[in-house]
Amino acid sequence: MDFTELAIEFENRKMSNMSTSDRVTASREAKDLILRINEVYKQTKDVKLMDLMKRITEKKKKIDKRLKGRLEV
Repeated sequence: MDFTELAIEFENRKMSNMSTSDRVTASREAKDLILRINEVYKQTKDVKLMDLMKRITEKKKKIDKRLKGRLEV
């Protein structure tokens, strides 16, 4: 399976009702996908890859925010 297909599958995956270990795994998977896409983007400068990378990054940020929890003010 191509990494772009993996990224699209990751993007469409439901993130509700995940355990903490599932979130950690998803965050690591997102990081790996972002780095793979970035390596190809550096060579091709394909706008579609940049858009895909941005969408995966947004999903990763949501997962990381949920992992870290709320800060008390």
